[in-house]
Amino acid sequence: MKSVARVSFVIIGTIIGAGFASGQEINLFFIPYGIKGIFGMLISCILTGSIINIVLTSLQKNNIQTYEQLLSHICPNQKLNKIIRLIVTLFLLTSFYIMIAGFCTYFKQEWNIPIIITAIIVSLLCYITFQKNIQGVLSINTLLIPALIFFILYLGIKNLSTTPISLMPLEAQYHTPIKWFISSILYASYNSIILIPILIELKPYMNTKNKIKIVSLLCSIILSVLGICLFYLLQKQHVHTIELPILYIVKQFGTLYPLLYGMVIIAAIFTSAISAGYSFLSSIAKKQNNYQKYLIFLCISALFVAKISFSTLVNIWYPFFGLLGLMQIFLLFYKAAIEKKNKN
Repeated sequence: MKSVARVSFVIIGTIIGAGFASGQEINLFFIPYGIKGIFGMLISCILTGSIINIVLTSLQKNNIQTYEQLLSHICPNQKLNKIIRLIVTLFLLTSFYIMIAGFCTYFKQEWNIPIIITAIIVSLLCYITFQKNIQGVLSINTLLIPALIFFILYLGIKNLSTTPISLMPLEAQYHTPIKWFISSILYASYNSIILIPILIELKPYMNTKNKIKIVSLLCSIILSVLGICLFYLLQKQHVHTIELPILYIVKQFGTLYPLLYGMVIIAAIFTSAISAGYSFLSSIAKKQNNYQKYLIFLCISALFVAKISFSTLVNIWYPFFGLLGLMQIFLLFYKAAIEKKNKN
């Protein structure tokens, strides 16, 4: 159960980045659709759990060790594999930059600390963590994610009874019957891009079917509950123009809540940044010498990207990569269906 908990925390920490914990992702993918956004969120979390189960099962069953081997397994077409690898690499790099931008946005918005200072600090912290490889990711997530989950649950449960949920979409453009469903698929799709490389690194800890099923189910449930908690908080008022909307809302509860939730956001940003960064480094650096070179490039380049608006990065790049990630999801489910059919 210890390995199940640690793996679950890494997966949740990978998905719950600055976009999720700040409320930007919920605002973008679910809030506009009213009550349908709740159903969309549940569909997205179930799909994410299914992806976790399919990938981990395939890794163990076929003795897959690398992301390249997984791609070759689900799609023999080498040209298509190269396209998918390029998409994944670009998304991992973009996600890392978005987390750095979110980290800097928080300290600029709340404490008026210059962006360059916070960018240097978080880049150094990531550099130190990356030196420890996957063990560093496991250790950080094991410490921070339980606290993050607890605090989001506490805020959500505290306000469930006092926050009326909107039954209708916010604007006429969101009344389209199928749009909420597409949005939920895109949300799971772009999360899968950053998640799958991390799952490959976690393979040694998932050596039985029972563990894989428990982790898949546990992650789906936790993500669903946390998402609904944030959904209810965001129903309090329209905060679409705020960079960190949840943080803005919790200021109404007193002076302690913004401070505590600020710590939650910073933890979410850091865990997601190291997951994205480590996955990027693992996919692009084949040798230890190359790993160090790309690591230095990653941390230094983040200093120049940090000034870009956090909300702009989330709203533009996440839906875009969600569309691109659909190809990989289709291949995964198609291959799993064929293997199940052949087995029967």
